[in-house]
Amino acid sequence: MKTRTIKKDKVSIITLGCSKNLVDSEVMSGQLRANDIDVVHENKKLDHNIVIVNTCGFIDKAKDESIQTILEQVELKKRGRLEKVYVTGCLSERYKANLENEIPEVDAYFGTMELPLILKQFDADYKAELVGERLLSTPRHYAYMKISEGCNRTCSFCAIPLMRGKHVSRSQEELVAEAKRLVKSGVKEIMLIAQELTYYGLDIYRKRALPDLLNALANIEGLHWIRLHYAYPSKFPLEIIDVMKERENICNYLDMPLQHASNKMLQAMKRQITREEMEELIGEIRNRIPEICLRTTLIAGFPGEDLSDIEELKTFLRKMRFDRVGVFTYSHEDDTSAFTLPDLLTQEEKEERAQEIMDVQQDISYEKNLEKIGRTFKVLIDRKEAGRYLGRTEMDSVEVDNEVIISSKKLLPVGEFVNVKITRAFDHDLEGEVV
Repeated sequence: MKTRTIKKDKVSIITLGCSKNLVDSEVMSGQLRANDIDVVHENKKLDHNIVIVNTCGFIDKAKDESIQTILEQVELKKRGRLEKVYVTGCLSERYKANLENEIPEVDAYFGTMELPLILKQFDADYKAELVGERLLSTPRHYAYMKISEGCNRTCSFCAIPLMRGKHVSRSQEELVAEAKRLVKSGVKEIMLIAQELTYYGLDIYRKRALPDLLNALANIEGLHWIRLHYAYPSKFPLEIIDVMKERENICNYLDMPLQHASNKMLQAMKRQITREEMEELIGEIRNRIPEICLRTTLIAGFPGEDLSDIEELKTFLRKMRFDRVGVFTYSHEDDTSAFTLPDLLTQEEKEERAQEIMDVQQDISYEKNLEKIGRTFKVLIDRKEAGRYLGRTEMDSVEVDNEVIISSKKLLPVGEFVNVKITRAFDHDLEGEVV
């Protein structure tokens, strides 16, 4: 008679979508680990028996990727490679009933705020004392930190409030404590993220408190870089720029999604700002910090957009000369106010417009990179790949921005800073040598 061995569960968490989802997965990992459950983020060894898919539901492409990933994991379960498949995140929050009907093989679906219910599947308890503690899935020298959840904005194209709810700020004390733990673990760069950074504090402090938070974080010894992502342009508090200028360890970098530059489109998108006001804001920011790196994202193919709007957007880019630009194609999202508008453009037409915009930005990016040749920058080494080191300046965030390619016979430890003289420029990357 054969004896059945009881193998301890091992969980692999698959994260799709944005950095905010990644933080959620890290928090989940920390809670599971604290309950003595073996957990790995996107386990390459494939020796796990349980999968949790943390989905994205932001745009059609992200939804398709999430559904495909769920189906792949369900297929592994059918073949006996997995025992359980759980699904959480934005797609699950928004379309739970549909998913349960369409993919019933998943063992359970959970929303974005149901971590305690996920833990119950493992007979585990949510440990409130671990708030802010995570099991990092990034290299140990950098981490994302979510300063708030949800969004109170009413942009007509965006479904995030439907999936994440209203804006809720975390306390300054909690965030400072988390940042100190991260630095103690070896983190040198913290990227502040939220659906909307500049709204921070309005709900709990009755004022825009991001400048106060930045000063408190900048006081943490050993925290070399603090980076700001996802700032809303309307009613932007310029005190943020003043703090950035005053504090050496706050990167001269701002990620401010503008979405468009045609006033007709900005009004249809309910962005609460005009092109003229955006130009004035950007001018004032650059007046206060001339060397600041500005990143923005834009949407191509919004309902009602015509070729004159694209031309206006391209003219705006040539005038503003952003350092970094990302372009999305419009996705027609259920229950958003834009869903009532006729979405007449094909995906191919939207992508053609997006490419037109990126062609303009590519030229600007190359020209800006050429200006860096001969200059020396402080570079954080991220990894070694194919015999070369890849790092970033303070003007570059992880994954979305430029990299500095460095050939060096000398060992350059990952996570350390080196001074690099730029010797060559490309459209979106730089090459240099250690000095």
